[in-house]
Amino acid sequence: MNFIFELLLNAAVLFLIAYLLPSVNIKSYLTALGVAVVVGILNATIGAILRLPLNLITLGFLSFFVRLLVLAVIIKLADALFKGFEVKTFSAAVIVASAMAVAGTLFSYLFHGGVAR
Repeated sequence: MNFIFELLLNAAVLFLIAYLLPSVNIKSYLTALGVAVVVGILNATIGAILRLPLNLITLGFLSFFVRLLVLAVIIKLADALFKGFEVKTFSAAVIVASAMAVAGTLFSYLFHGGVAR
């Protein structure tokens, strides 16, 4: 059930960022939902593979920034996979990744008793 809420939250964040930033475009809320699903799946699979060597190199001290960087790369990958989703620059992908990370952290604190996962 939490996965569904997080999915809807990520789709809403994507839609909001697309409204606020001219360099991010989403065709519809259904497209945002599809992008959120793909980003979630890619982050759980490819993201874990990409984060491991980067966290080893930085000894885990830059884990937050590594997660943002990997999520931004995954968002750019989702941009290539979806016709109705466009992120024009990598800096826009970093902004989207940051917004998704902040929203996810707030969701965890509000609905999981203050414990971040």
